[in-house]
Amino acid sequence: MNFRLHPLVVLLACLYVPGARAGDAGPTALVLGEVQVQESAVGPLEPRQVLTSVDVLSTERIARLPVANNWELFGQVPGVMLTQFNQGTTSGKFSMRGFNGEGEINAVKLLIDGVPSNSNDGNMPYIDLVPRLDLESIEVVRGTNDPRYGLHNIAGNANMRTRIGGNYLLGQVSGASVAASDQAAGVPTLSQKEVQLAYGHEEGPLAQNYALALQSGHGYRAHSNADSGSFSGKWFVSPGQGDARIGLIVRQSTARADEAGYLTGAQVRQDPGMSPSYNRTDEDRRSAGQYALQAESALGAAWYGTVQLYLNTLQDRRFVRYSANVSQQERIVNETHTGGSASLTWRAGATPWGDLAVTGGVDAEHQDNRSQRYITIEQLRQSQTRNQAFSLDTTGAYVQAQWKPLAALSITPAYRVDRIDGSYTNLLNGKTYAVNDYGNILQPKLSAVYALAPGNSVYANWGRSFQVGVGTASYKVNQTSDLSPSINEGLELGLRFKPLGWLEGRVAVWRQTASNEARRKLNDPSNDSENIGQTRRQGVDVQLNAQPTPQLALWVGAAVQRSEILKADSSNPGTEGNEIDHVPHLLYNLGADYRIGDAWRVSAWLNGQTSYYLERTNSTGRFGGYALANLAVNRQLTPALGVEVQLRNVFDRYSEYVWYDGSQALHAPGTPRTLYASLNLRY
Repeated sequence: MNFRLHPLVVLLACLYVPGARAGDAGPTALVLGEVQVQESAVGPLEPRQVLTSVDVLSTERIARLPVANNWELFGQVPGVMLTQFNQGTTSGKFSMRGFNGEGEINAVKLLIDGVPSNSNDGNMPYIDLVPRLDLESIEVVRGTNDPRYGLHNIAGNANMRTRIGGNYLLGQVSGASVAASDQAAGVPTLSQKEVQLAYGHEEGPLAQNYALALQSGHGYRAHSNADSGSFSGKWFVSPGQGDARIGLIVRQSTARADEAGYLTGAQVRQDPGMSPSYNRTDEDRRSAGQYALQAESALGAAWYGTVQLYLNTLQDRRFVRYSANVSQQERIVNETHTGGSASLTWRAGATPWGDLAVTGGVDAEHQDNRSQRYITIEQLRQSQTRNQAFSLDTTGAYVQAQWKPLAALSITPAYRVDRIDGSYTNLLNGKTYAVNDYGNILQPKLSAVYALAPGNSVYANWGRSFQVGVGTASYKVNQTSDLSPSINEGLELGLRFKPLGWLEGRVAVWRQTASNEARRKLNDPSNDSENIGQTRRQGVDVQLNAQPTPQLALWVGAAVQRSEILKADSSNPGTEGNEIDHVPHLLYNLGADYRIGDAWRVSAWLNGQTSYYLERTNSTGRFGGYALANLAVNRQLTPALGVEVQLRNVFDRYSEYVWYDGSQALHAPGTPRTLYASLNLRY
């Protein structure tokens, strides 16, 4: 698969489609679940209205999927890959657009109610700050054409939107039953249990929202006990006529979990539920907090402004031993990120040149980070291998316009500029290093939509995003000259179609190239990176949503993707032309919901992926493919009370995550057939 399209050609294709009956150039976003998205005549430009590759996961789809970790929710979004480490608090993550979830390149900007929520290295430890009952929707933007964010917004971004306002009381009690390895004859036990509550009260100008989640239990593998809790509180005031809002958001989470460890090929064949004896003291303790002040207001009939200030805190202490051949490590992370952003939107409305709306914004973040590592024996320190203190300051500004010269045509040009600053001190030797002077990182972007007919449109986007080093790779530690950022250039051409009132879908072809990609050395004491070289990722995404009858809903999503090292770094020339590790060729999910009256719903779905290479030489085999079937039955007992039972991995298919440590493949088995049950309250 190799396609070559120039942005100008794509744009011209959108401007002229012979024989088309034009409609109104509406959004190309697809909504997964029962929710209607309405365009607002006020407020900022919503990405689902102006960007071209957006998926919205609805409240209904979020609420009915019992998961142990929030990152698992993203498996419902077509084209999103889940990487399942199954190691305590390091349980997994999601990625997209041909980037893997290994943690080497974290290419997705995560936000919670618009608050940046990545750690310094781009990982997502803040993702479980949100109790799932508090989630209103998840919005995933794929590609390089969103100008709102800079750092980590390499392949796109995901915003977890929570409930603000409203009057409700929600509750959920759930449990999971699996065949536990430490039980005689594999007798199923209640291995996981969770309680969630969410409460909203809005009266007059004041809206209050609270949510709590408590979880405890163990996985099906030995040495996998875990306990966690999360809380969120939001207080918003809407004075005057309700065209303004100011509020405070507080979130806090804690977790403690044992780590079952990775298995060799021989061990996983012998007993995938085992935990090696050398992992018996591996565990992690993590706490995270997020605090934000947000305000937004109409400023006259045509202007709308938003502003926010935030503080993110992260403390993590992990003991981990990857195999019998290496020592246990103690890893300590302490991060404090403070930042703010502001935007201003002008909706000019009808002009002699067509409808016009413009948004501009600025943002800044200061990171104060500490990273320490020790060699340990059963949690007793032997020697220190890392003691680092580093600050990273990012500032950015952008402007974006939505111009409709014709009712059927919408063109969205945008431009973003970022700058990086900071310093790093190696506390083991007292040496201090300046950050690389990356200069002004320029990122032009362009999107266009042409409506062929109502509900049918062709669209295109092109844009540039960037990658800089994380950890010590951001600083001039091993060189005296400044490094340049790696520029990612992405291009997408798609068709959003609705041939029937009950059928809609989207098909898109995309490509993303990186000028000089670098990746973290995951087990490197110095916290450094290494160059891969020039890379290319490309693929085809297909999505279908169907409602052929009021009772039946169907959905299909698939992503065919390829990755390639176009020009290898001089340090590893033998990888040129090879695939990037941990990138399956195919990701897919499909399913059906059937309602029987108002009280019953039966669901079935299948999700899977093909296998992947473990490293860039492509010589150590392919692993990680799976296809898992799932069933669910929901019974609404009363308007306020419902019960749901799910059987996940119905056929008890084996699945696993596998990585290569330089000498051997190491395996983390997935969860076998599991029965979930939940009692749901809605008042």
